[in-house]
Amino acid sequence: MADSNITKKALANALKQLMNEKRFSKINISDICERCDMNRKSFYYHFRDKYDLMNWIFDIEFIPVMANRNDGSEQGRLKRIEFMLDYFYENRNFYRKALEVSGQNSFTEHFQELLYKAISVQLREMYPQEEATDFQINFFCDAIIVAMQRWITDKNCMPPREFGTQLYNCVRLIAMRYEDIDESLLQ
Repeated sequence: MADSNITKKALANALKQLMNEKRFSKINISDICERCDMNRKSFYYHFRDKYDLMNWIFDIEFIPVMANRNDGSEQGRLKRIEFMLDYFYENRNFYRKALEVSGQNSFTEHFQELLYKAISVQLREMYPQEEATDFQINFFCDAIIVAMQRWITDKNCMPPREFGTQLYNCVRLIAMRYEDIDESLLQ
């Protein structure tokens, strides 16, 4: 198991280095293998393709730490959001390019799947009396992903706290407008 992780981490570091130099679409498996002095067989033993490797990087760096930051409180939710934004900001050069890629197996698709699960749990915790619909969950997923893409890819990327405040204000505005709507209009 240890040797497997060493190989995977070497491939991950190679991909990160290459993504500092060029777009993800211009990187191929041979480039990754050459960078870490491995053969293609080693790559394919561990990963299906370069998208799988990119998603693995996110999964091992982000998810374990994020999972340990949930105490269920409002303060805990805010801390998780702060951590998420700090992580993306600190790794913005990598995710700037990762978020440019869309389609099957892309990081954007992978991130959307994880967000979907997290948002459905958050909505259940915040509003236990209401069942969130797929439409509502996807709305928030799409909004977050597009906002993060715009934020991370902006050359003058604002600091994570400022971006988080902007997101929070948008959600508050939606909630206030929702409360002002006559319930009969929503039926």
